[in-house]
Amino acid sequence: MSTPVTEQSTATASGRMSLFLRQVGAGVGEGVVAAVVAAVVAAVGLFAFSLVEWPAFNSSNVTRALTTVGQVGAAGLVVAAVWLLRVGKWPLVAKVLSWVGVSAFVTVTLGMPLAATKLYLFGVSVDQEFRTEYLTRLTDSAALRDMTYVDVPPFYPAGWFWVGGRVANVLGMDGWEAFKPYAIGSLAVAAVLALVLWTRLIRADWAVAVTAATTAVAVTYASPEAYSAVIVVLLPPALVLAWGALYRPVEDAARAVNPPNGPGAIRADEVATDARAESAPVVAPARPYRTAGGWGAVLGAGLFLGVAANFYTLYFLVAAFAIGLMGLLAAGLEFRQRRAAQHPRAARRGGSTQHASTGGRTTAASTTSANRATAGPAWRAAVPPLVRLLAIAVISGLVASVVWLPYLLESLTTTTPSSGTALHYLPKSGAELPLPMAEFTLLGGLCLIGTVWLVVRAGSSRRAQALGIGVVAIYLWCLLSMLATAAGTTLLSFRLEAPLLVLLAAAGAFGFVEGARATYQAFNEPARFRVAVVALAIVGALAFVQDIPHVLTPEITTAYTDTDGDGNRADKRPPSAVSYYDEIDATLLAQTGRPRDESVVLTADTSFLSFYPYWGFQALTSHYANPLADFAGRAATIKDWSKLDSPAKLLEAMDNSPWRAPDAFLFRRGGDAYTLRLAEDVYPNDPNVKRYSVSFPKELFEDPAFTTTDIGPFTLITVRR
Repeated sequence: MSTPVTEQSTATASGRMSLFLRQVGAGVGEGVVAAVVAAVVAAVGLFAFSLVEWPAFNSSNVTRALTTVGQVGAAGLVVAAVWLLRVGKWPLVAKVLSWVGVSAFVTVTLGMPLAATKLYLFGVSVDQEFRTEYLTRLTDSAALRDMTYVDVPPFYPAGWFWVGGRVANVLGMDGWEAFKPYAIGSLAVAAVLALVLWTRLIRADWAVAVTAATTAVAVTYASPEAYSAVIVVLLPPALVLAWGALYRPVEDAARAVNPPNGPGAIRADEVATDARAESAPVVAPARPYRTAGGWGAVLGAGLFLGVAANFYTLYFLVAAFAIGLMGLLAAGLEFRQRRAAQHPRAARRGGSTQHASTGGRTTAASTTSANRATAGPAWRAAVPPLVRLLAIAVISGLVASVVWLPYLLESLTTTTPSSGTALHYLPKSGAELPLPMAEFTLLGGLCLIGTVWLVVRAGSSRRAQALGIGVVAIYLWCLLSMLATAAGTTLLSFRLEAPLLVLLAAAGAFGFVEGARATYQAFNEPARFRVAVVALAIVGALAFVQDIPHVLTPEITTAYTDTDGDGNRADKRPPSAVSYYDEIDATLLAQTGRPRDESVVLTADTSFLSFYPYWGFQALTSHYANPLADFAGRAATIKDWSKLDSPAKLLEAMDNSPWRAPDAFLFRRGGDAYTLRLAEDVYPNDPNVKRYSVSFPKELFEDPAFTTTDIGPFTLITVRR
C-alpha cells in the first residue's frame, strides 16, 4: 500500500522542482533580455548625445530643454505600454515598450544634462574621487584589489566597480572616462530589472507604473552614488519577493499535517500568497501545486541580498535587517495562528487571523487544511518561515563571499590594528528622522498617499506588508544609529533617505491607483473620471521629472567645472592643476621604468590616482581607507619622516617601514619645503574631517637616490632602488 504513496510523492517532488526551474528560468531569461534592451538603449542614447558639441549645462538652458523633450518622449512610451497592457493588446510589444521607455528615461534624464562633459555627477570631487579611483583600479586589472593600498584585500565592496572595470576594459576606455556611461547604463539596466521583477509579482500595468515612479525618485535622489542607486531601485520589489518567500501561512499549515499530494494538498484556489492575487483575478485550475513552495522567491531574495552585499554594504545591512524582521514576524504570525486554531474560543474573541493572512479570502478547503494543522506543538508552525529565512541567509552569504571572503580571511589573521572610521559621520540629517510625507511638495504628497495606503492596507495587502516592514526597518535603523552615537559611532542613517523615498513612492503609486479606483466607484463611475485621473497622473509625473535636473544642478555643475583626465574643463574655462597629471604620469613611467600598478606614490593630490592606477601610500581620508591599512599609523609615519634631518635617515626609515615604502612622492611646493595636505578624523565634530599640512624640507631629498622634477605647481620625486 505504500508504493503508490511513494510514487506519488516522488512525482510531486519532481513536479515541484520542474515548476521551480521553470519559474527561475523564465524570470532569468526575461531579465537577461530586458537588461540587453536597456543596455542598448543607453548605449545608443549616449552615443547620439556625444555626436553634437553641446553648450555646458551651467551656462546654457539648451540641454535642459532637450532633456525635457526626451523625458516627455520616454513618458509617452511608458503610457503607451500601460495602455496596451490595460486593453490586453500586443503584450510583447507592450513589454518591450515598457523596457525601452524606462531605460530611455534614465538615459535622457542623466545623459543629456551631462552630454557636454566626460565626467559623471559630482565630477571627480569629494566622494566621487575615490569611486573613480576604484573603477580605474579595476579597469587596470580584473583581480580584486583595494582601491588605494597595495597588498591589501579590498574592504569596499567591489561588485559594481569590477563589472564597470570589465566593461571599460572591453571598450578600451580609461576607468575615469567609462564612469559616466557605465553609471548611467547600469542604472538603466537596474530599473528595467526592477520592472521585470515587479511583473513577476503584480499586474503588468501596475508594475510599469510603480517602476516608473520609483525610478524617477531613485534618479533624483540616489543617482550621484550610482553603485548604490542600482540597489535602491531594486529594493521595493525585492522586499515584496522576500515577504512572499517567508510568509506562506496556507501552504505551511497544510503541509504541517499532510504530504503535498495528500487530502490537504494545496490547490491553486487555496493559496493567496502571491502578491499578484491582490490585483488580478485568481484563476482556480483543478490541479495542485500552482507554486514551488516559495523556493523561487527564496532564491531571488538570497541573490538580491548577496548582490547588495557585493555592491553597497549599508543597503545590504538594512535590507538584511528588514528581511530578518520579516522572517521573525512570519514565524510569530504562524505560531499565533496555530495557537488560535488550537484554542478556538480565544480565536473567536480575538478575531480570525486566517482571513487576513490570505488577503481576505478563505475557502472550505483552506479552512479544512488549517483545522488539520492543530495537531502537535504550536512552535512547529514557526519552523518553515525560519528555514526559508536561513536559506536566504545561506544563499546571500555564498554570493557575498565572492567579494568579501579575502578581506574576512585577512582580518582574522592579521595583527595590523584596525583604523577604520567609516561610520564616523553625523550630519544634521542623521540626527533627525526623515519625514518626507510631511513636506509640501509633489514627492511629499506621493509619500503621504503611500503612508496612508501602508496603514490602511497593512492587514490585507502583502505588498503593503512588505513595503511597510521595509519602511519600519529604515526608521528603526535611524533610531539605532542615533542611539549608537552614545557609543562613539553611527550607523550612517543619513544615507537612508533615498531608499525610504523609493519605498514610500512605491506605496504612493499603489495608493494613488487604488484610491482613484475607490473614488471612481464611490461617485458611481462617472464617464470621464478615468481620463481625468490619467491626466492628473501624467501632469504630476511630468512636473516632477522635468525638475530633476534642477535638483541635481550642483552635481551636474561640478561635472562641468572639474578638470577631466584629458586635462580639460567641459565649461571651456582654464583647467586646474589636474591638467599637469599627464606629464607627471609620463615622467613617472620614464623614471621608474615600471608599469603603473607596480609603483606606490605618496601624495595628497589623490585625484591623481583616480586617473592613473598607481598605488597610494595614504588614502584621501580615514573614512574610505581600508581598515587593514592602518591609516592612523601611516599618517604618524609620514609626519615622522618629515622631521628627519638627512636623506640617509629618510631612506633608512623608508626601508624599515612596516608597509611598502613609496616609490615616488608627489608634493606641492611651498617655499623651502614640499608640502602634503592630509586629513584626520575629528568625529563627532561636523564636518568630521580636519585638514592639516605636513612639510618635508627640500634638503631631505638632496641625494643621488632621489630624482626631483618640477612640473607645474607639483614636485615629483622618484626613489631610485
